[in-house]
Amino acid sequence: MKSRPWYLLPIIIFAQFAGTSLWFAGNAVLPDLQANFNLSPESLGAITSSVQLGFIAGTLVFAFFLIADRFSPSKVFFICAVLGAVFNVSIYLLADGFNLILILRFLTGFCLAGIYPVGMKISADWYEKGLGKALGYLVGALVLGTAFPHLVKASIGNLPWSYVLIIVSILACLGGLAVFWLIPDGPFRRKSSHFDPRAIQKIFRVKKFRSAAFGYFGHMWELYAFWAFVPIILQSYQSAYGATQIEVSLWSFFIIAIGSLGCIIGGYASLKIGSAKVAFFMLLISGLSCLGSPFMLQNASFFLLVIFLLVWGFAVVGDSPQFSTLVAQTAPKEFTGSALTIVNSIGFFITIFSIELLNMQQQNTQYLFWYLLPGPLFGLWAMRNILFRNKS
Repeated sequence: MKSRPWYLLPIIIFAQFAGTSLWFAGNAVLPDLQANFNLSPESLGAITSSVQLGFIAGTLVFAFFLIADRFSPSKVFFICAVLGAVFNVSIYLLADGFNLILILRFLTGFCLAGIYPVGMKISADWYEKGLGKALGYLVGALVLGTAFPHLVKASIGNLPWSYVLIIVSILACLGGLAVFWLIPDGPFRRKSSHFDPRAIQKIFRVKKFRSAAFGYFGHMWELYAFWAFVPIILQSYQSAYGATQIEVSLWSFFIIAIGSLGCIIGGYASLKIGSAKVAFFMLLISGLSCLGSPFMLQNASFFLLVIFLLVWGFAVVGDSPQFSTLVAQTAPKEFTGSALTIVNSIGFFITIFSIELLNMQQQNTQYLFWYLLPGPLFGLWAMRNILFRNKS
């Protein structure tokens, strides 16, 4: 068996952070895109959904052809990180209108299918024990990557918005190169040598896998819609209460980024109480936040609003690595990569509906997040079968 290099997890964490920073790059420069291309306020939903659609298409292709199980995951990660970086920066270099922006964001999302779930596959190939902890760090890196463009936007001041896209694309390439050069295939990798059109059917026959997957689907109804609309909530607060200038990009970064702590702390907690319990309690906190959101969003204290959103941001994604751990551990071993990929695909397909629902209702800011409550409720219901039985 291969020994595990000391630098393996830090490199995977960095690469995941770098690659997934492509995700919300378009959202971070949205006001600039709206000004330069005369886009409507509803363009937020379209730009976000185009990335999600690309990711869905990519994950379906990757899962159907067992890409992450048939080929070296490190090479797949590298190729997708470089291509994603090219499509991301092309918004600045090539885009001449809204339609091309949507196409480029779609292609970026397609490449992300070879970054996020494949990064988890690489971790699963190296970590048989303590996978919940490893994925806690990995999804924490995803959260930081998602928030990072907002930090870049807040930091560049009056420099051109193209700097955000350029910096993020360079970072993604560096992450891909790091994996390609330093991360070999793991000792627990079980290669599928041929295409199996019945793989998805075989995966979903496993009862515990279905419970974990359905819990994840409920979680996903809430997660990306919350992240996408945090800046809208902050902007609406500023307008409604005549608040002094709020650094929307900076606070958006903090509210999204704190989820990385939720992932990491949840990863350590999973070693004590199991992944199923961590996922359940994080989802419960997140659902209660949905329920209480109208009362907090009408509070005139910006301090209380920020504390509330930070707590929500901590919990809203803290369950994600534990759901992924449960998925990886309950799927047939020869289909681990494809199981992670197809569950991600369905989960992100669900996000499109919640994002578009909030997009249509964004004038009703106070009650906006109530539309997300069905997700946690469904996820908690789905988890009942494995809550106190799974010892992962």
